[in-house]
Amino acid sequence: MNTLLSFAQSSYEYTTYSTTSDVDEATLAAVGAGVILFSFIIAIIAYVIGALLIGRIFKKAGVESWIAWVPFYNNYKLLEIGGQAGFWAILAVIPVVNVVSAVFMYISMYNIGLKLGKQGVFILWAIFFPIVWLIWLAVDKSTWNNALGAPSVAVEHNRPAGPQAPAATPTV
Repeated sequence: MNTLLSFAQSSYEYTTYSTTSDVDEATLAAVGAGVILFSFIIAIIAYVIGALLIGRIFKKAGVESWIAWVPFYNNYKLLEIGGQAGFWAILAVIPVVNVVSAVFMYISMYNIGLKLGKQGVFILWAIFFPIVWLIWLAVDKSTWNNALGAPSVAVEHNRPAGPQAPAATPTV
């Protein structure tokens, strides 16, 4: 028993390790700045592609395409044309509430898919591969049918149908 105890005590030796590097702080700062710049460029490219695709979906829905370029307002309109309240786009910046906001965004995306003639299971693309969902809806030949899915709450779809009465011109 003593030999077993003495063997266990002798096998545990403590060693200290040093964490020094040959890289100077200027190099680390340059690498960090490069990573931040690269991330910023990727974010801008992703925003431009997303705005172009959302703009095409807005065009199909009868909403002006420039709205897709305005942060928060584009999500506001996306929620509205999908039949949801647009204020969820603003509440998406609040922690915990953003989960509820995401649920309403997915419901809106489901309704947008229905209005563009897609089956209900098409929402899985929006949940798991949103870029594929955007590309698919933006470039296919589907047309907007506001009668399908939840009714849109966007102002563009609440205007009366038919020709508008001409504005009265003042006589001089």
